[in-house]
This record gives sequence, C-alpha cells and structure tokens, in this order.
Amino acid sequence: MQTKSKKGFTLVEIMIVVVIIGLLAAMAIPAFQKVRATSQEKTLINNLRQLASGADQYFLEWGVTAVDSVELVGTESYIKVFNPVAKSGDNYTVNIQQGSPIEASHPDGRTISIDF
Repeated sequence: MQTKSKKGFTLVEIMIVVVIIGLLAAMAIPAFQKVRATSQEKTLINNLRQLASGADQYFLEWGVTAVDSVELVGTESYIKVFNPVAKSGDNYTVNIQQGSPIEASHPDGRTISIDF
C-alpha cells in the first residue's frame, strides 16, 4: 500500500507570495526612481562644473570673456571626457559668457544652472 505525498504549495500560498512581492515592488520602484533622478541631477551639476572649470582655463589662457562649449570638450581640449545623462542628449549652454550662469536641460524637462 502506497501513501500519497502531500508536498507542494496550495494556490492560496502562491497567491500570498505574489501579493507580498507586488507590495515590495510597489515600495521599491518609487524609491529607485527618486535615487535615479538625484543621480542624474548630480551628473548634470558635475558636467556644468567641468564646463565652468574648462571655460575658466580657456579665459585665462586666451584672454577672452566668451567661448563656445564645443571648443572646451574633446581629446585635445580642456575637458577630455564629457558624460551626458541621457542617451537622447542633454542640452548645455552653447556660448559660455564670463559672469553668466551656465545651464543644462535634461530631456525630461528639468533645467539646472550654476553661477559662473
């Protein structure tokens, strides 16, 4: 005479596990999005600071008060590597004027500026 094994999970137990996983995901996703937005903002600020630093060096070296940002970035320029936040591209101030703020806008609509 064989006895049947009753090992396994019931449908109710599986549904409870799925609900718990859903609740954990519902709490984690907004926190992840907030951390991601903060990280992108810090990257934009860092890029602006690099532009400001490169522009300062350019102004001192060439004795001018304005420069296009494309002249500051490149392998042979003041800023070797410039990491954009978004693949679709961030928009930075094109013509940097000494004494004017430098701005960056992210494709999602955020705009950040630093005084220069």
